[in-house]
Amino acid sequence: METQEAPEDRESPPDPADAGAPEEHSRSSAVRGLLRDAAVLVVVCALALFLVTRFVAEPFSIPSGSMEGTLKVGDRVVVDKLAYRFGAPKRGDVVVFDGRGSFITANSADPDDSSGNDFVKRVIGVGGDTVTCCDRSGRVSVDGVPLDESAYLFPGDAPSTVPFSVKVPSGTLFVLGDHRSQSRDSRDHLGDPGGGFVPVDRVIGRVDWVVYPVDDWRSVDRPQIFAVLESELRKGAVRG
Repeated sequence: METQEAPEDRESPPDPADAGAPEEHSRSSAVRGLLRDAAVLVVVCALALFLVTRFVAEPFSIPSGSMEGTLKVGDRVVVDKLAYRFGAPKRGDVVVFDGRGSFITANSADPDDSSGNDFVKRVIGVGGDTVTCCDRSGRVSVDGVPLDESAYLFPGDAPSTVPFSVKVPSGTLFVLGDHRSQSRDSRDHLGDPGGGFVPVDRVIGRVDWVVYPVDDWRSVDRPQIFAVLESELRKGAVRG
């Protein structure tokens, strides 16, 4: 009797749908991984930006013409918030400061000359200085030493059309705009509480760079005349 051989076991042909599943799963995992990495990168960048602007450097927009021609309306500047970590503002520095208590009351702001509570001006006198205007040549003087402001004063502006003589209290600053005829600065607040003197601890930082418009990118340097002024003041102190 002939015996019938059992048919050989044969593997079923692969289902085309099953064949694509591992590849599809791999692509989905890769996409999820990329999205996760991108989200982490965004969070890290946001945190780094926050820390930099909070503690190191912060951009500000210039809202008025009070600092022309050093700074123009719409300029974007970078303020160095570490500049005075180990020292105080110097005569000639351009600074951004919180004007509450000196230029404005705690709950008000001057939209024509500030960005909220923040103002930008040039330091003319520091604590202990006597700042006066004007001498026979119409100049501002610091402790009797006349200041040549031609390097930064807006063309055609006088150093001041209002005479003044002030003694700057310790720990404060006397500040003026470079466009004197368009600037509401320490001169305008001499009769206010605080006398228009800016407390050093209200200074946010020093303006170091103009970064916008891009074609006007430049550094904001302290004019050399202030080094000359300080040399003259030291000589006077020695003679005294």
